[in-house]
Amino acid sequence: MGITALVMAGGKGTRMLIREEKPLIKVCGKPVIDYVIAALKTAKKIDGIIVATSACTPKTAKYLNSFLVRVVETPGTDYVSDMGYASQNLKLDVFLAIAADLPLVTGEVLDTIVERYESCGKPALTVAVPLKTKQRLGMSVEYSFKMDGRDVVPVGINVIDGRSRYGDEWLDQDIYLLNLDELAVNINTVHELKLAENLLANRKR
Repeated sequence: MGITALVMAGGKGTRMLIREEKPLIKVCGKPVIDYVIAALKTAKKIDGIIVATSACTPKTAKYLNSFLVRVVETPGTDYVSDMGYASQNLKLDVFLAIAADLPLVTGEVLDTIVERYESCGKPALTVAVPLKTKQRLGMSVEYSFKMDGRDVVPVGINVIDGRSRYGDEWLDQDIYLLNLDELAVNINTVHELKLAENLLANRKR
């Protein structure tokens, strides 16, 4: 049986310097959130999709009316707080939280992540890529941490057991390090948007 996916689509995207809401920024002609939802729909381990929007992304909420997904509005405080808010208010069990700005992610990779969670024996899993991978691709990095002596960067994908008092305390978690370009590419700047478009074009070729 699959789990629920929670797409985090309430961020302001202030670094983009574009008036468009971040989830609706077009990558090769399609809103970036389209790619994330498409990947989730092809993932065998996902059986439901909820999109968390906020007052910062009203156009995104309206746009999603044409999709077979549930939309919930969060306070728009920050990524982690909004994830906890949605989890608690929707009384989610195990869910996969994913940022709405990962245009290269695939259903196959998402299934691999859920399988790792199922075998790790911990209530939470954070997906990360090597810092060197982000740097090689020319992606910006806001935060990194050490794992076995290596600098790694969280990619914006987590699997969490919502029944484990998420939001009230730090959960014991597994770190799943994957050296994959499709996880290292997210869109925070115009430069990163162009990089994503180039990589998508190369994938199609």
